[in-house]
Amino acid sequence: MTLEEFKAELNAISTEIERTTFVQRNFFNGTPFVFRERDGDYYNFSKRIADQFNIRYTDINIVGSSRFGFSPYRFTEFSFESDIDVTICNETLFEQYFELISDYTYKLRYREIFLRKDQYNQYIKFLKYFSTGWMRPDLLPSNTVEFIEIRERWDNFFKTISYGKSEVGNYKVKAGLFKNQAYAEKYYQSSIAQLQKEIKQ
Repeated sequence: MTLEEFKAELNAISTEIERTTFVQRNFFNGTPFVFRERDGDYYNFSKRIADQFNIRYTDINIVGSSRFGFSPYRFTEFSFESDIDVTICNETLFEQYFELISDYTYKLRYREIFLRKDQYNQYIKFLKYFSTGWMRPDLLPSNTVEFIEIRERWDNFFKTISYGKSEVGNYKVKAGLFKNQAYAEKYYQSSIAQLQKEIKQ
């Protein structure tokens, strides 16, 4: 799909059902641009991530400019400066983190732990994503040993598959965790709806 074709399809969307279909077909279907004509490498890359978290390779997806060959939001071309944006959709894995977040929130409520203003602001930012079914480890508070370890394990793993260390090539790989596929689709449907409004302005 070219950028012009993407914009044309986007402009033709008039219902929520069409928006859902657009997201499913274009964001979660087929081999991403960065792996074009390399289906086997895409499988190996996905399986590498899945094995790390003991989940299915089908729970792994690539979005953003590395999927399309251009940014679906800024309309800029994919380049060597671009990141590889990975989504992981797995309810069991999400629940493991949810339990930790729940315990942490109770400790805050009962003043067993305290946050500086900057830490509090970061936590609120984390919760805004988390409440939509998206867990971003890079936004986890950094004032507990558990969260520091989670962030470090997450970051360290994705460093091992970045910059020429995996099938994807010489790019930085980043990832976020969705509760399930439905929440991921809902997030991108919302993004697309907002993009449509901006284009029409």
